[in-house]
Amino acid sequence: MKVYSLSGPSGTGKSTSALAFAHKLDVEAIIDDGLLIVNGTRVAGVSAKFEKNTITAVRRAIFTDEVHREAVKKALASYQVQSILIIGTSNKMTNSIAKQLALGPIEQYYDVGDVRSSKDIQKARFIRQTQGKHVMPIPYRQVEQNFFKRLVQKGIEIFSPKREKIGETTIVRPDFQREYIEIGKQVYVQLLTYCCRKQAIVQKVEQVQFILGEQVQAIVTIQLKLPIDYPLKERLHALQQAVQQEFYQHFGYELDAIHLHVKTAKKP
Repeated sequence: MKVYSLSGPSGTGKSTSALAFAHKLDVEAIIDDGLLIVNGTRVAGVSAKFEKNTITAVRRAIFTDEVHREAVKKALASYQVQSILIIGTSNKMTNSIAKQLALGPIEQYYDVGDVRSSKDIQKARFIRQTQGKHVMPIPYRQVEQNFFKRLVQKGIEIFSPKREKIGETTIVRPDFQREYIEIGKQVYVQLLTYCCRKQAIVQKVEQVQFILGEQVQAIVTIQLKLPIDYPLKERLHALQQAVQQEFYQHFGYELDAIHLHVKTAKKP
């Protein structure tokens, strides 16, 4: 069996990238957080995200429970898996999983930085820290929703470069997820408004919209002070940079886009 490892710190988006990366390697199976996933479908195992605390979640993820471990080993044999990608927080963890499941030695080690851009990793951390969201690389219909009291929602469909569907993701917020700080949209709006008001060229901030989706964006409508006797393009760019810097200082993430709608102040 060909065995590969993908590791990186929690919350860096490994599970989000797992299906596409496995397809790129021509790997048929994935081990992620206690689950065995074959060709994008969960076939065995119990997710560590079903656990009530971090300690039991880690134990579940590394297959210390004999019943759990043997069920996955049986499924590996039944599906005649010939290649597998093991996901973990470190090479030590993926090696431990390979040993527990008797998969043989890992042939190639990959870091999350090999498969995701620094911007994507930064965004994944931002979402984990501010919303406590985790991704499972299995379809929504396969998630045992009664385990989650707070959040279960459809993620995204994953396609190959040839536009063949190779799987889906599901977004969950596990019971053991306690370390995040949930921030309401109004907090972002207030920060962006305050930052814009500090700029010397701004007479009034009329409206601020904050969009948290595939792209994290701010849409800001401002009135400019008169007279406009300065290079407008450069000053607006400086305003965007100031907003970007302040947002990053507070949340550790750079906005994907800052859209400015500009009006001139009415003459008195």
